[in-house]
Amino acid sequence: MQIRNARVQDVPAIHALISCYAELDRMLFRSLADIYENLQVFQVAEANGTVVGCCALKVIWSNLAEIQSLAVDKGYFGRGIGRALVNQCLDEARRLGISQVFTLTMEPVFFEKVGFRRVDKKTLPMKVWSDCARCPKQDHCDETAMIIDLGEPKKVS
Repeated sequence: MQIRNARVQDVPAIHALISCYAELDRMLFRSLADIYENLQVFQVAEANGTVVGCCALKVIWSNLAEIQSLAVDKGYFGRGIGRALVNQCLDEARRLGISQVFTLTMEPVFFEKVGFRRVDKKTLPMKVWSDCARCPKQDHCDETAMIIDLGEPKKVS
């Protein structure tokens, strides 16, 4: 299995993975256009030439990013693919100098195992809520807010 930056050819597979979970009301739907427009923030897991997982890291502010759209093909559960995708996004956040990464998830136990902790949604910045304002679930959100501290960004001299 390989974790790599997503490519244009991966968009249909990314869309299919996300749509599978969105149809089960386990994550928010993303259109093909949205995935193409944000392709540079996606990582994919590839096994035997097939995309079997995806995850995105969206920078929100100078010290904050969000893990979004984490999805793994059900046939590949239990192989560490979700953890590898999240760790790749956390490494990218560190490289960018971001000190905190959050997620809104329906799988809090998974994220706790990766080192995230639960927080009250109200503690997240207003920028986050600008995205939530467009969400169809905004009045009955069933996601858990979680955050991980990556430490102070390293100063470049």
